[in-house]
Amino acid sequence: MKSKLVILSLLLAGAATTVYGQSKEKYVNEKAGDNIFVSVTGGISMVNSGKSEGKFGTPAPHITLSLGKWFSPVWGARVQGGLWKANFDTRHSKGTWDAQGNAIGSIADYDKNVGQIRLDAMYNISNAIWGYNPDRLFNLSVFAGPGITIAKSANGMISTNGNTWQRVPAGEEKTRAYVNGSVGLQGKFNVNEYIDIDVEARGELAASYLGYLSTAHTVGGIYVGAGVTYTFGGKKFVPYVSKIEKDALNDEINKYRSELEQARADLANCKNALANVKPEVREVTKEVQVAGPRAIFFKIGSARLDDYGKVNIQLAAKILKANPDKKYKVAGYADKATGSASWNQKLSEKRAQVVYDALIAEGVDKDQLELVGFGGTENMFGKNFLNRVVILE
Repeated sequence: MKSKLVILSLLLAGAATTVYGQSKEKYVNEKAGDNIFVSVTGGISMVNSGKSEGKFGTPAPHITLSLGKWFSPVWGARVQGGLWKANFDTRHSKGTWDAQGNAIGSIADYDKNVGQIRLDAMYNISNAIWGYNPDRLFNLSVFAGPGITIAKSANGMISTNGNTWQRVPAGEEKTRAYVNGSVGLQGKFNVNEYIDIDVEARGELAASYLGYLSTAHTVGGIYVGAGVTYTFGGKKFVPYVSKIEKDALNDEINKYRSELEQARADLANCKNALANVKPEVREVTKEVQVAGPRAIFFKIGSARLDDYGKVNIQLAAKILKANPDKKYKVAGYADKATGSASWNQKLSEKRAQVVYDALIAEGVDKDQLELVGFGGTENMFGKNFLNRVVILE
């Protein structure tokens, strides 16, 4: 009864954290290849044959290799392979005991070489409850799933009573596969963008692979260990952009496209008008064009220039080079409504650096430019996505 209450409590807690997690801002993989990881873990394992022998065997070294992916900050999956030796110390009693509770029969030491392949579903409890935070030091996850245990006798002969030997029956030496199921907990210590230090514990139940010395139908296993995880390309999720926000961004892009086309048409008209003007010598006052503020916009989570931004920079560079005695500020910004403060600060600096480098590439003197990143700001122009910008002024 108590175990049923514990299971019910865990299910209710899982449902509550899922509902709570859904109220958090949604994050997704930007590309299909994001957040793929590989893990290596070493530790110890012990097996228990069940009621007839009723004890765990001697602890044995255990190593696993995992390959997986986080599909969201909360949900992930992995395939894991493990190798170890099952030390099975038993009394060959067939469930028969004397009046003092001692097993009747020979004492035997019997080992099995064991390999396991598991498929785990992973649930990040920390991100589900408190929301995604790439700078969090520690994350706790629960995992569970089915698997296959492959076992083969490691002993051609076994020792009984410490000084006599008995040959293992021929059928016991064959390699056999058994279905298993397991559940466990994993803790991850965030080292940097690519690496985590892992600690995990797993409980497992499988059809008995211990052989003729055990009368049990199932065998239990406990595994504890520590290791390291490497995430290819770095751990990263980006905020989900809704269709409404995409439509608004496309409207802004179309607006700038129309203005650019109009500017090109005006320039063509000016060239045609100048071609038809007869030369006339007269004294004129030359007006020097001075650059006013210019805005170069970026996509969410990106510091990459698009074609519209490149055109804007080329136009600005011509004016800056025509006014070599004037200095300009290249100021990067990010959207405060998405991402952490540290992430937004880095992103704003990257955006400013990209525009700075593009201006230098166009021939602008670096002494004219001052580079600065202001991090996440909110509603400079009335809409969050318009804060993903570099302003040249």
